[in-house]
Amino acid sequence: MALSNREIVGRGLDLLKAGLGPFVEREYRRVYGEEWARQALEVLKGDRDKLQDPDAQALLKLMDYRWHEVFDEKLGQWGRTLVKELIEVRNRHAHQNAFTLEDAHRALDTMTRLLEMVAAEEAQETGRLARELLRRRFEEEAKREVERAAKLPQLPTPSGLKPWREVATPHPDVASGRFSEAEFAADLAQVLRGEASPEYGDPLEFYRRTHLTGGLRRLLLNALRRLSGEGGDPVVELQTAFGGGKTHSMLALYHLFGGGLDPHEVPGLEEVLKEAGLTQAPKARRAVLVGTALDPAKRRPKTEGVVVHTLWGEMAYQIGGVEGYRLVEEGDLRGVAPGSDTLKELFDRFAPVLVLIDEWVAYLRNLYGEEDLPAGTFDQNLTFAQALTEAAKRSGRTLVVASLPASDAEVGGGEGGPHPCPLSPLPTPPKSKKAPLPASSAKKKK
Repeated sequence: MALSNREIVGRGLDLLKAGLGPFVEREYRRVYGEEWARQALEVLKGDRDKLQDPDAQALLKLMDYRWHEVFDEKLGQWGRTLVKELIEVRNRHAHQNAFTLEDAHRALDTMTRLLEMVAAEEAQETGRLARELLRRRFEEEAKREVERAAKLPQLPTPSGLKPWREVATPHPDVASGRFSEAEFAADLAQVLRGEASPEYGDPLEFYRRTHLTGGLRRLLLNALRRLSGEGGDPVVELQTAFGGGKTHSMLALYHLFGGGLDPHEVPGLEEVLKEAGLTQAPKARRAVLVGTALDPAKRRPKTEGVVVHTLWGEMAYQIGGVEGYRLVEEGDLRGVAPGSDTLKELFDRFAPVLVLIDEWVAYLRNLYGEEDLPAGTFDQNLTFAQALTEAAKRSGRTLVVASLPASDAEVGGGEGGPHPCPLSPLPTPPKSKKAPLPASSAKKKK
């Protein structure tokens, strides 16, 4: 039996509690040290039961009341807007208010955005619930449209003119009312996990729905030359406005070099290969790192007893499995970034190598001011970024592609200031825990 809109919102609030709990406690401990529990009790008016097992209301209250002292550095004004909205959602739910489909979808979407900002795994489930609500909405609208059309008078078709449905046949999911706009939001992490819809997860279906624009052709051409050892830029920063196609461009690279695509079946791709002097794209070892999907506070078990802690450990494992991980194992266990020589050895051993990094700034944001997370410190991750770009330049068949926000509003940060660009030369971050992050002065490619 399908859940009601209100029940789905309640399920989302439970997931919000599970995802926010560890983050809120960790941030209170970071700022207040051993006094964190006393400070939290002040906000909760001495309610120790709520401190021991805080619900969504208590967690949102802990965030809202100490925003400037604790959370503004990492989540910025956009994060507080999400928290304020979710406080109202929770109050409406607690007072037994009804939720329309639009209300419930907005609530789940807001929960997902906040959980993604704190790198909580629960964001995957709230996102799935939000997509299910969208699907339900489209099904209801399609049903109403069919009923409305049945009541309209049937007008005769002019002689010799075909009905439009015979000229332009809707895609089956549109015709059946199963179309959901949420399915057309590119997500590299979903593709990597094998959970994406065929429009993104299947290489041929993806390219059938992708127009090779001039910019995308240049990106693919550069990648073909680089990974075949015929020149090309080793590091590419993709920067467009929000929703401008950064992730879609990286998916085009991911599928092109996965070895499962016949260029003869993709219109326009043969010409790109011909311009690069190739008949087939080289199959590359690929690493996909999505900052909103990787939790820097959690260790990730792999095969043969390997447990990955850091971004470089994850990258090495995806590229070379256990053998690749062993090259950076010591640095992964200690949270110390490997040098460019070690990374070059990794790339050369498994070349050609394609490294795709999406939402990198979101990952760094959760490390700022932290000293004891498995993922290493903010400084060590910046060192890794610099070592990565240097190693990619020195390894002839390695390409690193990273997506970066085009505006400070997308990035967030303390007091409205931006977080630094990981691919740019950076000053040492300030020692004060409450100081704003330094702005990047690097020129970025459009």
